[in-house]
Amino acid sequence: MTPTLVRQHLSRTADASRTDLGARARDWSEIQERMLVPLYEAAYERLEVGPATRLLGLGCGSGLALLMAAARGATVAGVESSRPERLALARERLQPETRATRTRTGTRLVDGPVENAALAAPPYTLVTAFEPIGCLAGDSEGLGELLTSATPLAGRGAPVVLAGWGPPERCATSTVLRVATKLADPLRSNGSWRPARRDDLEEVAQRAGLRPDGSGRVACPFGYSGLDSALKGLLSTGLFDAAIAATDQAQVDKEVAEALHPYQRRDGTVWMPNVFRYLIARVP
Repeated sequence: MTPTLVRQHLSRTADASRTDLGARARDWSEIQERMLVPLYEAAYERLEVGPATRLLGLGCGSGLALLMAAARGATVAGVESSRPERLALARERLQPETRATRTRTGTRLVDGPVENAALAAPPYTLVTAFEPIGCLAGDSEGLGELLTSATPLAGRGAPVVLAGWGPPERCATSTVLRVATKLADPLRSNGSWRPARRDDLEEVAQRAGLRPDGSGRVACPFGYSGLDSALKGLLSTGLFDAAIAATDQAQVDKEVAEALHPYQRRDGTVWMPNVFRYLIARVP
């Protein structure tokens, strides 16, 4: 292959990769993100989120949780450093007029280090980390590092909400996620699925120097219009990335679709009951 053809091939590959990431972010925003709405609502209700709340959302994704808090009157800020495609969608939702870092409503969206979300005054009164941990090897360590950077931006005694998958026996989706472990076995130590542990959230809070102050469980069923929607939604989570890297996209699509069949109803819809945990901890 000539140098010119190599450059053209690499350019097409890069464009395809960007397209895939953009499509996956859109699948997350349009299909998967809403599955966690009961979790967001439970935490906001318990902590009485309202006009006096200044919320910092870690791993804010495409911004649905922030949008719900803003609808309650809260001033919100979000940080998303690893998925710029999701953050672009969050800007469409929360900053539709200017797409700038700040708008008239005070909404801030940051795609760099957490420290960039610092307020001059006063500090944040609530920090949330709604992306559930407890399924990927190493995800708790990553969250711990994020919290260490974020908690200095919050006031003393401010609540920090952590979220995690519930026990595998209470999460029907766990049987589908096991496909990720089977296919990604050579990469098991690098981002493959693992069963959630009972004390995942408490261990993260302890390492970050936070004081646990209550917890709860929330039913978050995953419901989809059909197998294709379910496949797109689940793959948008990133939980199957290691499996795709170890095999290929077609193999993962095939095996995930097969694992979903037991949850498909007669009308073609897919329904998987799940339970998620949340922990409320306090900044010392």
